[in-house]
Amino acid sequence: MKITMPDKFRNKYRISSARLQNWDYGRNAAYFVTICTKNREHYFGSVQSPNLGDSTMQLSPIGKLAEKYWMEISRHFPFVQLNAFVVMPNHVHGIIVIDRNDVETPKLGVSTPAPNNPAAEKWKSGTLGVIINQYKRAVTINARKINPHFAWQSRYHDHIIRNNDSFELICNYILSNPENWDVVRHKTD
Repeated sequence: MKITMPDKFRNKYRISSARLQNWDYGRNAAYFVTICTKNREHYFGSVQSPNLGDSTMQLSPIGKLAEKYWMEISRHFPFVQLNAFVVMPNHVHGIIVIDRNDVETPKLGVSTPAPNNPAAEKWKSGTLGVIINQYKRAVTINARKINPHFAWQSRYHDHIIRNNDSFELICNYILSNPENWDVVRHKTD
């Protein structure tokens, strides 16, 4: 059996992108997103279970920041609609719907792309990656005022939601996440 090592970039092993190849992440679609804290540290609070099947998330001050800045995404990206969302002890789940009503405008020569700027190619304005990056940035800046060790995992997980049935299942999964916390946590411990 031959083991294939990942490619190297600047003498470091590089993990291939988890993003769907040939998909425009600025395209109108619903995206299920999971963003985890570094080393899955419990920065956001804890799940309280007063009664069986009646679990709720008690947010820490950093958890309240994670919730606050998520709710502000649409203010900064007006073409984004937010749907089901939950902050868990070490991650957040949410649905981001990119819904542009772009109308083709004439090119008036007022704005031109910067020549030879690879960053402009990578970070297209209004893509899911830019939205998540800005969210993580806002939370990090403010969370580090409370705990200077706060950090996110460098990546995030996304799933393109392709139909209404999948949308409903994912919404239910997100909203029931606190109730399933103990079950999930014991499976992975």
